[in-house]
Amino acid sequence: MTATAFVNVARLATCDPLQGRGVAGVLHDAALVVDDGRVAWVGASADLPQAAGDDVVDAAGRCVIPGFVDSHAHLVFAGDRSEEFAARAAGGAYAPGGILTTVRATRAASTPELSALASARRHAALRQGTTTMESKSGYGLSVADEARSCTVAASTADAATFLGAHAVPPEFEDAADDYVALVCSTMLDACAPSVGFIDVFCERGAFDADQAAAVLAAGARHGLRAKVHANQLGVGDGVRVAVAANAVSADHCTYLSAADIDALAASATVTVLLPITEFSTRTAYADGRRLLDAGATVALASNCNPGSGYSSSMHLAIALAVREQGLTPLEALAAATAGGAAALARDDVGAIRVGAKADLVLLDAPDPVHLAYRPGMDLVAGVWREGLRVR
Repeated sequence: MTATAFVNVARLATCDPLQGRGVAGVLHDAALVVDDGRVAWVGASADLPQAAGDDVVDAAGRCVIPGFVDSHAHLVFAGDRSEEFAARAAGGAYAPGGILTTVRATRAASTPELSALASARRHAALRQGTTTMESKSGYGLSVADEARSCTVAASTADAATFLGAHAVPPEFEDAADDYVALVCSTMLDACAPSVGFIDVFCERGAFDADQAAAVLAAGARHGLRAKVHANQLGVGDGVRVAVAANAVSADHCTYLSAADIDALAASATVTVLLPITEFSTRTAYADGRRLLDAGATVALASNCNPGSGYSSSMHLAIALAVREQGLTPLEALAAATAGGAAALARDDVGAIRVGAKADLVLLDAPDPVHLAYRPGMDLVAGVWREGLRVR
């Protein structure tokens, strides 16, 4: 691979405050050099080393940002729940029981079908600038179906998460503890080799605090890092369980008490906000401003899934976070890049700094603020993943 210099960059949002101004580490009139898939140099255009690259990408007064890091997605599923969405649009309430509709469709699909569907979703996200993406299982809910879902997730996404504790399947109705025992034993044994994280839906109508803690403890014994679907439907125990387990992230966090916010701010657990879900389910939006002001680390993710937010657009997540969750445009960008990296325990993506992977997005705009300023428009002019152009 030859070295490549990116020149005439009007705004370079490094998303590393040590590299430039503000939370997004912005450099004006900047340049960077990529070599062997990594960032080799970053700085002002006037300081660009002579003969810095064999190839040159002329940004022509546009801006460059890190590739988005989507730390919460559900790519492995079959079926469609558009009727459920239409019912909510007509005034119906969101209920997590719709997960079982997708479970039936996913169980009926072949593994090649699931792989093709997940790959298509991952490719669509990549074209929109998402260079790092997590995917969960959770729509199989049997040993065999969760195992193949984890295998597909691992081969499709950049990080894979076992979410056997997503819902109680029909065959374990009124026997949730028995299902948790299966998740913590045979199912986990089958899935752990494919994944790096374990997740649990700690919520009324799903799994209680004791069940969630048992799932996370079993995952820890297999060397898996914890994540928690927490406080989506109301104030509950999810955040407490996540912090107690030293979880990498607590995700959703729509309804938080003052104690929850203090606990998140005092911990290493990243708060992952999912505004597309709140848009889709017509529920209240999480208060991102309050979390940031308290000192919590905040990430934005898509939660791409068939029931509560069928979109992989990080552009949309940024726009909604600015409009509805109190983040500034540059705070939202940082949350969608560096924040997402923190939620995956990664330090090699999500920022443009020397030594990081050269995951870059060239926007057809002079400033990254345009991501929120011009919602719904395709502003991606180019995408590079580990230095190779993929769009």
